[in-house]
Amino acid sequence: YFYNNGCTAVPLLNVHIAPSLGTLMGVYLPCIQNIFGVILFLRMTWMVGIGGVFGSFIIVFMCCSTTMLTAISMSAIATNGVVPAGGSYYMISRSLGPEFGGAVGICFYLGTTFAGAMYILGAIELLLIYILPQAAIFKMEGLEGADMEAAMLNNMRVYGTIVLSFMATVVFVGVKYVNKLALVFLACVILSILAVYAGVIKTAFEPPVFPVCILGNRTLISKGFDVCAKVIERDNGTVTTKLWKIFCDSEFLNATCDEYFANNNVSEIQGIPGVSSGILAENLFGYYLEKGDFLEKRGISAMQDPDAPITNSNRYVLADITSFFTLLVGIYFPSVTGIMAGSNRSGDLRDAQKSIPIGTIAAITTTSIVYMSAVVLFGACIEGVVLRDKFGEGVDGNLVIGTLAWPSPWVIVIGSFFSTCGAGLQSLTGAPRLLQAISRDSVIPFLKVFGHGKANGEPTWALLLTASICEIGIIIASLDAVAPILSMFFLMCYMFVNLACALQTLLRTPNWRPRFKFYHWALSFLGMSLCLSLMFICSWYYAIVAMVIATCIYKYIEFAGAEKEWGDGIRGISLSAARFALMRLEEGPPHTKNWRPQIMVLVSMDSEQNVEQPRLLSLTNQLKAGKGLTIVGTSVVGTFLNNHAEAQKADQSLRKLMETEKVKGFSQVVISSNLRDGTSHLIQVGGLGGLKHNTVLVSWPRTWKQAEDNLRFRNFIEVVRETTAASMALLVPKNIAAYPSNGERFTEGHIDVWWIVHDGGMLMLLPFLLRQHKVWRKCKMRIFTVAQMDDNSIQMKKDLITFLYHLRIDAEVEVVEMHDSDISAYTYEKTLVMEQRSQILKQMHLTKNEMEREVRSAATPGSEVQMTWTDKAETQAAAGHPDNDATCVLYCTPVCPVRNQSNVRRMHTALRLNEVIMKKSKEAKLVLLNMPGPPKNRMGEENYMEFLEVLTEGLNRVLLVRGGGREVITIYS
Repeated sequence: YFYNNGCTAVPLLNVHIAPSLGTLMGVYLPCIQNIFGVILFLRMTWMVGIGGVFGSFIIVFMCCSTTMLTAISMSAIATNGVVPAGGSYYMISRSLGPEFGGAVGICFYLGTTFAGAMYILGAIELLLIYILPQAAIFKMEGLEGADMEAAMLNNMRVYGTIVLSFMATVVFVGVKYVNKLALVFLACVILSILAVYAGVIKTAFEPPVFPVCILGNRTLISKGFDVCAKVIERDNGTVTTKLWKIFCDSEFLNATCDEYFANNNVSEIQGIPGVSSGILAENLFGYYLEKGDFLEKRGISAMQDPDAPITNSNRYVLADITSFFTLLVGIYFPSVTGIMAGSNRSGDLRDAQKSIPIGTIAAITTTSIVYMSAVVLFGACIEGVVLRDKFGEGVDGNLVIGTLAWPSPWVIVIGSFFSTCGAGLQSLTGAPRLLQAISRDSVIPFLKVFGHGKANGEPTWALLLTASICEIGIIIASLDAVAPILSMFFLMCYMFVNLACALQTLLRTPNWRPRFKFYHWALSFLGMSLCLSLMFICSWYYAIVAMVIATCIYKYIEFAGAEKEWGDGIRGISLSAARFALMRLEEGPPHTKNWRPQIMVLVSMDSEQNVEQPRLLSLTNQLKAGKGLTIVGTSVVGTFLNNHAEAQKADQSLRKLMETEKVKGFSQVVISSNLRDGTSHLIQVGGLGGLKHNTVLVSWPRTWKQAEDNLRFRNFIEVVRETTAASMALLVPKNIAAYPSNGERFTEGHIDVWWIVHDGGMLMLLPFLLRQHKVWRKCKMRIFTVAQMDDNSIQMKKDLITFLYHLRIDAEVEVVEMHDSDISAYTYEKTLVMEQRSQILKQMHLTKNEMEREVRSAATPGSEVQMTWTDKAETQAAAGHPDNDATCVLYCTPVCPVRNQSNVRRMHTALRLNEVIMKKSKEAKLVLLNMPGPPKNRMGEENYMEFLEVLTEGLNRVLLVRGGGREVITIYS
């Protein structure tokens, strides 16, 4: 069997019974039962009186339109395949994924729980005000204002807690009785509504006698007097009435009376003049009141001194709350909820895909007609002051809607009492099962305990939590305060039902084939917009709280990891958005301002397909303040057919290590006949469209001197050549095993940058990115630049400090003087036309437009820097280029020819540079150093490797950096 409460349907017995319910019993009547509720009986007349027929009709029409549009979206989703028990939670979680499903499911659970509190409060209000007022524990007679309100709220809390405990016990021990009584509760609701319509028809011929006593234009509380007059004629004499005694200090005609009482006449009006009386015209427009205002009769003038103090206010009917349009929306909306009752019973339906749309839409149509007609009929039959009299104080304490009913007000009072009790029981039965369904889906790990229950499946722990949350609503104690809270949660659920339908329709996923055809994405978006608007109309702060709760749950599920994967529409959005973004990226190269390192990490694997240099990924994680793309790639030797299993194992190893090191990116494994070609393929084809890597990170081949690793170091040099040809930046960490893991912290120390040649700003940018990570955050940055002996070192230092200031980079600056022969191993093949280099002083004085022109020219093809260990330059020098034509002070000289040198001279250069670097940076936590390019003559590759080895000898951590030939940092915002 399945039980429904308007929110979810859950199995009560693990016995398979063939579904047998049709549209009428399975969908239509359950929806009717869940939509008609406590608000109709306790607040509808008051809403019409306060908001007017026009305003109330707008509210009803808006809310009913919202549920109708939601029902259309829900029908499309419910007929797109089989929807087992689970209702809205099932539909949203399977359409939008476990994150949205869990978030909205919890919100809907909270809404259902607070609905239980609202129904219980409604039942207590009916009991204490209309059925058995003498049962009040905190006596209210003789109290007024805040004292009376406090006593009423305390009564609601005490009785509400007692009733909640009783209902929770009933649900715990006898759910089957609740289900059997469901038809009784439905009969109570239908009979009550029929009694109201019968009363309306009767008023056309014979209006009921419900006199209302008016003093001046103020409505009087009917209790305490029997005749609506100051004096009456009796035994040929004039005698005072009980009303006189209330406002005067004695019963005699010469008594001193209340000023307002003395100056105004007492009149009696008919509380229910009837549908043909024309009272509708008076009730068309709203009459909003502040808390404590008198309920005044329109069209009657009263004599009142505005400066006179108000006395005997406890004898008048007063507004208990401040009313406004948005408050009415929040209080009314729970009246139209419960539209999920049919879809929740899909497991019991003979033909769910036919019954759910027809039954739900028919039920909403029926209830909407009843609500809209009720607004008009109440306004046409009942006097305005009676409509605004929330608790019937002016009509002998009768329920206002009951005064209209035929044959007796008690039909409504008793019927509404039983229906609210039944609705409360159903909420307490359904909400725990909804929580149990969410818990058993394992989408929210900390809720797993609530998936357990008794041996027969009853959700014991979930019921306990539900009762505890419901008690919060009972403590609030005000029906008018609780109603907007549950409105938020229901509206959020309906909003996501509409969103799910709209997304599925727009994305045109192949699996979207609903049998219900009368839907459209525009209707779903309109429904979603109405839900969102109503949330903020009802209460903007409750709306924000509900959204924050849903967002927190969503993020928790996202990070904690939902164990379920049902396929969802959000992935379709991601795919469409990714495609759109990739197409936009193709429109042109990124500006310097948008440049960020998008890293291809080249790793090697051992024989077991495990990563040999895991710290490469630690360094990658520490560099990702740039938030760019990361691709971790490796190559497997062999053929695709024979070595596919090895490639999959390597890919799994990469993914596992990336997860361990918290590297957000993609893994890529290629199979090639040799490692050299595999690496080349990765560099060439990594990424997609405009989302390609611009930086390659590869580890230094530390065993390159060993004969068996000869091929590895030659592959390394080919990587350097290929990245240069592809205009990519290259990062080569040396002694990678000594680099810190992500869990380490440097509490002090320096990151030293040796800025020997300009590389487009990579040396400046990388330390900034590293210092965004907690590992390097406490390290300070130092920049060393090299000057020739006869240069103005002081001026160079000032220029560099100014430049760093404009770059918004904090660093110490030091200029190191060396002979030009000591640094001649670094050479250029092309002229430097860059933003931050040789013309920096002149550029500082350019206008902004001129400067931007300079920057643009620096980014044009042909201006790339090729910093190379070159044999071509040697040939040029030997062919007659005079040595003294240019200097090799690379900070300020755009062209740098190279003298003809022997390998011995080159090693001397490396030793000299290493000596200077060791002197300044031996204790540094990290040294960044320009990396010259390899020789074009492959015969000199060993000498090139030896040069780099000698250059970095003795340094613990070195990051060799080779720019990609373009500016990566700018002084402009």
